[in-house]
Amino acid sequence: MDIDFSEINYLKDPTWQDLHADYEQFLLSMTGPTVIDISGTDPDKCRVFTTLLHGNEPSGLIAMHRYLTEILAQDKPCTNLRFIICSVEAATAKPLFSQRFVNGGMDINRCFGKDCSFVCRDGQRGYCQRASLIEQAIREVNPEMVIDLHNSSSPGPTFSISSVVTTEVLSLASLFCQTLILSDLNMGSIMEQSFNCPFITIECGGCQDEQAHEIAFSGISQVAKCESIGYIQQEKPVEVIYRPLRLQLKAQTKLSYAQHDEGYSGVTLKENIECFNFGSAHQDEMLGWIDGNGLDNLQLIDKSGKDVLNEYFYARDNQLVCRHNLRLFKATTNKSTAINDCLFYVVKLASTDI
Repeated sequence: MDIDFSEINYLKDPTWQDLHADYEQFLLSMTGPTVIDISGTDPDKCRVFTTLLHGNEPSGLIAMHRYLTEILAQDKPCTNLRFIICSVEAATAKPLFSQRFVNGGMDINRCFGKDCSFVCRDGQRGYCQRASLIEQAIREVNPEMVIDLHNSSSPGPTFSISSVVTTEVLSLASLFCQTLILSDLNMGSIMEQSFNCPFITIECGGCQDEQAHEIAFSGISQVAKCESIGYIQQEKPVEVIYRPLRLQLKAQTKLSYAQHDEGYSGVTLKENIECFNFGSAHQDEMLGWIDGNGLDNLQLIDKSGKDVLNEYFYARDNQLVCRHNLRLFKATTNKSTAINDCLFYVVKLASTDI
C-alpha cells in the first residue's frame, strides 16, 4: 500500500453528511489521518482525543462517532474539542480493524520523538514523519488535556496509563476506570512526549468488547461536559500501579499457545493466558513452557536497559514460572501482537496484594 505520510486532513464542525450513517462508512470516507475540530462554549480552551494509533483498536473511533452523532447536536461541549484519527490505512485494510499497522509498516506508537533517518528501514521512514504531524496537531491547539484511546488485543478490564500521577490525571482516569499504571518505559509512544498538560492513555478493554466501546463513549461525553478539568470530582477511587515492565521474546524466538506441554520450540504460553488479565499470578505459578534455550528465549528490560528477567521468573524443568506474586496486563493470544510488541506487561505484587 502506497501511503502519503505528509497527508493530514482537517474537518471543522462536521455535518451529518460528513459523518455518514455509521462509523464504518465514516472511516471509509477518510483518505488518511483526520483531525476533527468541534467548537465549544469556551473557544479559548481545547481538549484533545487521539484514537486509532493502532488500526485494530476501534473503541475510540466508535465512541467518537457516537458522540458526534448522538450527543453533540443537543449538548455543546464546554470547550473546543479536537479528535485525531491516526492510522486510517491500517484500520481500513480488509477486514476492517484487523491490522495493528499495514503489512510491511511499523507501529507508529513507537515512532514519537524519533528521527526516521536513523532508526527505520526503507519503506518505514514515513512513520516518524506522520508521528510528528500528529504531535504537531496536538501542540497547535495548546490543549489543557490529552486522552489517547486504545484497546487491548484480548479481553481484560479497562485501565489507564500515565507517566505522572497528579490530581488531574487521577480525576481524568476515574471517568474511565479504577486502575492507573504509572509507566516510565521509553518506547517512543505518544504518551512519553511533553504537551504541558495532563496526558493519559486509556486501554478500554478488548477490541471486540461492546463494553469497551461504551466505556470510551461515556468517558468522552463526561470530559466534554466538564467545566473545568482542574475540579473534576473523582468518580471512583483509582488504584495506582507502579512501573510495569514488558516481557518480550528475543529476536527469532518462536511462540506457541497450548493447554499442555507439546514440546514446541521457543516459548509456549498457556492457551488461557488472557485469564491472568483479570487477576494475579501467584508465586511459583506456571505460565507456560520453554525449550532447551530456557529463559534465554525471553527478556524483561527495565528503564536502565538491564535485563531483570531472573528477578521475576525462573525455569522449573522446562516450565516458565513466577518467582513472585505478579500482576499481568495485556496478556494476549494474538500471536502477531505478542511477537511484535510484548507477551504481556508485568509488575511485582506484595504478598498482601494478592
